[in-house]
This record gives sequence, structure tokens and C-alpha cells, in this order.
Amino acid sequence: MEKWDILNSNGRHVGKTVVRGKSILSSGEYHLVVHIWVESDDGKYLIQRRSEQKRLMPGEWAATGGAAVAGEDSFTAARRELLEELGIKSTAETLKFVQRIKRRNAFVDIWKIKTNISVSELTLQKNEVSSAKWVDKDTLLQMIKEGKFHDYGKYYWDVVLGVREKAEVK
Repeated sequence: MEKWDILNSNGRHVGKTVVRGKSILSSGEYHLVVHIWVESDDGKYLIQRRSEQKRLMPGEWAATGGAAVAGEDSFTAARRELLEELGIKSTAETLKFVQRIKRRNAFVDIWKIKTNISVSELTLQKNEVSSAKWVDKDTLLQMIKEGKFHDYGKYYWDVVLGVREKAEVK
């Protein structure tokens, strides 16, 4: 049973937790989600395909990440998700905060890490991730355009990829 801390519209804890999947968040209630973007020295992105067994977005290519559990801060959640899903270890020196985006009922904290790990060195969490691969920015944008990668929206991609002038991202 996974529990989430509830945050207010300013991202502060309100002293309430909910059980994931058992509660509907009210207007003005948020939970914390982290996305971790793994980038190589040559500018490629390590992307992952979600397991077909996932209830939400099964089989879709998407960002590494997930919800912070009760008691976790953003950094701790990002480190845990990166290690659990891909087997990549990180530290305060290697994992860098990018930006927080406010969504309908969630704050999405975006993190980046640089590494040149090969796909064969990854330890995939099979109930979460079915596969992973390195892609360049143009390939990622094409996957988004074709609906092969989850489209988080134009502002999200502006933050992650810095593509303000790219018309092909909604």
C-alpha cells in the first residue's frame, strides 16, 4: 500500500496522506511526482518503455520516474526511482534539479543526470520497465510527434529539451 503526502498549491505539506488509487484529490490538493532524464555526454537521452502490466500508460515510452511516497522529498524520490527502475545510482553531485511544473493534481519535479551507461548494464525493474534505449533529441521529438512517446505537453518539453521554437511538439 503506497501512501502519498498531500501538498497545497504552494507545494507545502498539509499534514495529510492518502493511499494511492483509493482517493481522489480535491481541488487545491497535489501530490509529488518526479521525472529523471538520463543524458549521455553526446546529448542522447535514455528512455524507457513502461511494462505492459502497468495500469497507467501500459507499454508506452515515457520518462523515468514516479510518485514520491509519504515522507520522501523530491531528491530522495528521484534517487529511488532511478535506482529501482533502471539500476542507476546517483548522488547529490550527479543528480541535478531542473524545474518544478505544476499540473492538475501534481507537482512534477524534473531532474537530470549525466551518464554513459550502456543499456546492457541497466537493471530494469520488470514490473515497471520492459525495455530502455538511447535516442537523440530529433528521434525523441519524432517519437512524440508520432505518438510513440508519451506527450507531457509543450511546456514540459520546453523545460526538458529547450525546444521553444519546435512547432512539432504540442
